[in-house]
Amino acid sequence: MNILVIGSGGREHSLAWKIKQNPKVKKLYCAPGNGGMAPIAECVDIQAAAIEDLIKFAKAKEVDLTVVGPEAPLVDGIVDAFRRAGLKIFGPSQAAARLEGSKIFAKEFMQRYNIPTANFETFSEIEKAKRFLKAARFPLVVKAEGLAAGKGVVICQNKAEGLEAIDQMMEKKIFAEAGRRVVIEECLAGEEASILAVSDGENACVLESSQDHKRIFDEDKGPNTGGMGAYSPTPVITDEIIDEVIARVIEPTIRGMNEDGNPFKGILYAGLMITAQGPKVLEYNVRFGDPETQAILPRLKTDLVDVMMASCEGNLGEVELKWDKRPCVCVVMSSGGYPGKYATGYEISGLPEAEKVANTVVFHSGTKREGDRVLTAGGRVLGVTSLGADIKKAVQNAYQAVEKIKFEHCFFRRDIGAKALDAMGRKSHAAVHE
Repeated sequence: MNILVIGSGGREHSLAWKIKQNPKVKKLYCAPGNGGMAPIAECVDIQAAAIEDLIKFAKAKEVDLTVVGPEAPLVDGIVDAFRRAGLKIFGPSQAAARLEGSKIFAKEFMQRYNIPTANFETFSEIEKAKRFLKAARFPLVVKAEGLAAGKGVVICQNKAEGLEAIDQMMEKKIFAEAGRRVVIEECLAGEEASILAVSDGENACVLESSQDHKRIFDEDKGPNTGGMGAYSPTPVITDEIIDEVIARVIEPTIRGMNEDGNPFKGILYAGLMITAQGPKVLEYNVRFGDPETQAILPRLKTDLVDVMMASCEGNLGEVELKWDKRPCVCVVMSSGGYPGKYATGYEISGLPEAEKVANTVVFHSGTKREGDRVLTAGGRVLGVTSLGADIKKAVQNAYQAVEKIKFEHCFFRRDIGAKALDAMGRKSHAAVHE
C-alpha cells in the first residue's frame, strides 16, 4: 500500500509512526511533514491547504489511502474533493466537519438531539453580545464560532473580561472570520477529558480515554494553547462514565448526523467536562487530537491502517480494538513565548539520548532539518512520549527524556499527569481506610 499523511505536526508524526508499523505499507508520504517524519516517510512540499495539488500527487503516486491530520482542510472539503477524484481518504465530509468548523452549528445540533452540553446563546452583533454580558452571571465562556487553532475559547471570570473577549474577537478580529460570530455559554465545573471514536457512518469504535492540558502554565494557568501535554487513560473516565458517554454522546451524534443526511466517517472527538451531573460536551473535533493522539496511539495494539480502511469501507462493525494496558504520557516542549510571539531556528540537542529512555518516542511538531541538524520551527516543538508500568512510571520516563533535550528558550509544563497521580493517590488512600 501507498499511504499519504497530510499535515506537519506532532499528531501527524505519531500517525505516520503508527502507520509505518503495518507491514503492508510499501511507501509512506507526508505533506508537508516535518523534521521528525523525514526518517520514516518521504516528505513532499505540498501544504495541507493545497487540495488540488494533493489530489494530483495522490493520483501520480497511486496512493491507496490518504489520512488528514489537521482540521482546516476537512472543513474546507478535502474529503469530498478526494472522493470525487476516486481516491480513498479517511475523514468526514465537509458537511459533517461543521461539527468542528462551526461551534454554533455544533451547539444547535446538540440541542436538537438532546446531547448534554452547557447552556448557551449565540451572537452575530457585538452590541447584543455586550448587552447580554452586562446582565449575565459569571463565570462565562466566550467562544469564537470558527477555527482558531485551539485558542478561540476564553473563560471570563467577570464582566470586564467578557467585554474584552468580545472586543478581541468581534471588533479587533484577532481570529479573523472565525470570530465574526460568538457563542457565550455557562462555565461548567468539573474535570476535562477527551473521548475519540472512529466511525464508518453507522458503527463506532471508541478509543481509550485521554486528558489534554490546554493552558500554557502548570496548574492550568495562563492562556489556552493547542495543548501542552496529555496522558492516557484518565482515571476520571470510569467504566460507568464511558458507557454514559457512548449512550448519550457518541451514538446520538452519529445517529443524528445520519438523520440530517450527513453521515459521519472518520474520527469523532468529544471534548468533555465530567460534571456532578455527568459528562457534558464542551466541543466536538472531527480529527485526531493533538497531543492526545501522541498519548493514545502508542497504547493501540490493533493495526491503525486496518481500522481506518474499515471506516472508509463501512466495515467497523467487524473491528475490535485491543490496547496495551500501560499508561502513556506526552509532554510538549514549546518555544519560549508560545502561544504568543516566539523565535525559531534554534538547534535541538539530545534527541538520540532522549529516545534511549525506556519505552520512549519523541514526536516532532514544529521542527525542520538542515543537514544533520534539527532546528525549532514552530510554537509547539516536540512531544516527548513514554509508556510506563503505571502512570507514575510513565510520568518519570517522559520527564527523564525531556531533561535530555535542549534548545534555546525551551519551555514545558512540569505537571503533565499530576491529576492522574492525585486521583490514584486518593484511590489508594480510600482503599487503605475501607
